Amino acid sequence: MSEGFFSKVPGRIPFGGLGSTDPLAFKVYQPDRIVLGKRMEDHLRPGVCFWHSFAWDGRDMFGLGTLDRPWLNDALDPMAAARQKMAAAFEFFAKLGTPYYCFHDRDVAPEGASFAEFRSNLDALADDALGYQERTGVKLLWGTANLFSHPRYQAGAATNPDPASFAYAAAQVKHMMDVTLRLGGENYVLWGGREGYDTLLNTDLKREGAQFARFLHLVAEHKARIGFKGQLLIEPKPMEPTKHQYDYDSATVLGFLARNGLEGEFRLNIEANHATLAGHSFHHEVATAIASGAMGSIDANRGDPQNGWDTDQFPNSVEDLALPLYEILRAGGIAPGGFNFDAKLRRQSSDRTDLFYAHIGGLDTIAQALLVAADLVERGELAANKDARYAGWDSEFGKTILGGSLSLVDLEARVASGEINPSPVSGGQERLENLVNRSIWAVDTAPEA
Repeated sequence: MSEGFFSKVPGRIPFGGLGSTDPLAFKVYQPDRIVLGKRMEDHLRPGVCFWHSFAWDGRDMFGLGTLDRPWLNDALDPMAAARQKMAAAFEFFAKLGTPYYCFHDRDVAPEGASFAEFRSNLDALADDALGYQERTGVKLLWGTANLFSHPRYQAGAATNPDPASFAYAAAQVKHMMDVTLRLGGENYVLWGGREGYDTLLNTDLKREGAQFARFLHLVAEHKARIGFKGQLLIEPKPMEPTKHQYDYDSATVLGFLARNGLEGEFRLNIEANHATLAGHSFHHEVATAIASGAMGSIDANRGDPQNGWDTDQFPNSVEDLALPLYEILRAGGIAPGGFNFDAKLRRQSSDRTDLFYAHIGGLDTIAQALLVAADLVERGELAANKDARYAGWDSEFGKTILGGSLSLVDLEARVASGEINPSPVSGGQERLENLVNRSIWAVDTAPEA
């Protein structure tokens, strides 16, 4: 496997253990290691994103691209370049050894001169992708449509003031859902890249909300029409590129779905960096989704606390990931979602091999966080403490309140009689934080190879 774009990496990345000094070896991540009765790979279901890794050359608003991505050369024939990109991507997937990948339609297919040409390009490249999947065993975790890059979507897609843009977006999503089904994708994601506003001076909030709801109903109807059995996912993000996006955070999305009769049709694809932008912790966003039965999948990355934008860096903090994984384990797991590395190299990480270093480090971090989370689950102290804290609601009195048989008048009477006179009880936050740290410090890492 030494031929190809990543020729410096001779074969599949091995497990070396913590004692290994090889930067091209996993230190913790072992697909077949059993954690709480399940393979580590089956817990994490890790995937690589197509867009940051292969469809972006490192450019930003201040400078040209710095990354070595020859297929992004505008002088190349678009379809030949797309096939070169796909070959490099699947070479990477196979050598890294992750079971999944994710992509937007425009990540793989040239725009062309018309929608018909774009659709033809995407179909041809989907044929190629299916062949690569069969040869490598890599599967599609989820597909999605890019409804934000083209100027036609400058004012949004589903929420655009022009119904023609709505219709174009609908056509694009319909076809990408068909492609996702054909490639065996296990989920389909909608990210409202420009579903929001830059100013309220020209925005009709009520109208745009109704448009967005109608669009989501169309997506759910098409899922049923084509027999797609995977999850439909919405990815919350509070801002950027718009000033305010309608899918601000998990709670906002869940409320929107409930108001518009879409409960049960969509779950959430939660990104760590988007949680930061919303002023929440990643743990909060995951716990909110789980509490509502809407946890779907994860975009694994991190932000920079000193930068107020979506930096999409690779995860490197076990502490930040352990508690979200604890919530996921307690809820029964992430499947059919997974941990997709929606993360990009820094512009100065311009060597081809840097892409491997980034994903190896990210996978090792998530794997170690999984081990910490599993230790917390096995010890059971956090769960027992939470159960004890709410035990009163499981008593006859608590059940009577929630059952609706006591009015405000009844409750006032009991309090006034002296029957009820509660005393404060410590939440013991610091003690619980110490329990988490104990697992972070003490958990066994992966055994040596």
